[in-house]
Amino acid sequence: MNIIQTQNLTKIYRRFEKEPGLMGSVKSLFKRKYSEKVAVNSFDLTVEAGELVGLIGPNGAGKTTLVKMLTGIIAPTSGGVSVLGHYPNKLENKFKMQYAVVMGQKSQLFFELTPSDTFRLFKELYAIPDDVYKRNVDYFVSLFDVSEFLNVQVRTLSLGERMKMELIAALLHNPGVLFLDEPTIGLDAAAQRQMREFLREVNEKNGTTIILTSHYMEDVKKLCSRSVVINGGKKIYDGGTEELFKKYEQFEGEDIGLVVERIYAAKDGGGE
Repeated sequence: MNIIQTQNLTKIYRRFEKEPGLMGSVKSLFKRKYSEKVAVNSFDLTVEAGELVGLIGPNGAGKTTLVKMLTGIIAPTSGGVSVLGHYPNKLENKFKMQYAVVMGQKSQLFFELTPSDTFRLFKELYAIPDDVYKRNVDYFVSLFDVSEFLNVQVRTLSLGERMKMELIAALLHNPGVLFLDEPTIGLDAAAQRQMREFLREVNEKNGTTIILTSHYMEDVKKLCSRSVVINGGKKIYDGGTEELFKKYEQFEGEDIGLVVERIYAAKDGGGE
């Protein structure tokens, strides 16, 4: 079963440009000048149920724009997109109840509440049955070993502790697909390792389809058997992660954006 399907998916941003100074402001009242930025360009992607796919590329490559279109946050300019059998930008309640998003630099938790209170709020928002809610909370809290932090204010938690709670909140309603944008950013090595183990177990035991964007090569290499590389809004690689990094193992330790540039250069030069 295809969880995600896109055909020629494209997003073009139209941006207003103004000449500098007061005269430029006056001119813009009568004649406005625009430029276009192609953020995602004719992107084809198919993701099957239960896959854990790494979406990698340098800053500005189009990763976040792609995820925003897949979750309905922004509408595509053209092309087709289906997620869990829905057109995301319709924002149907049935669709919104079937996916979850976790962004490493943004929080869905309420800082003045406790994680336990937030979980109960999510229970009502997603209409989670009592038995399912209790089973999921008990399972994820035990898996992450965070029972001692359930009843303290979120704002008092460390980044690693908060990210664990973010993931628990996202998974309470058993989403069919989980979008993760830099979930290990800012975490120390031990917390990153625990986060990866948690995600692997959720994927393998619950069958949750996961789309992971990360600048940490270890996240992708340890978790994702398949990687999709995007640069300049275009897909430049879609295949096995092991094969991808084996070919570019001489760049081990470099920033993932630099590795992508090597792949892109090889592709343009006929090396792929």
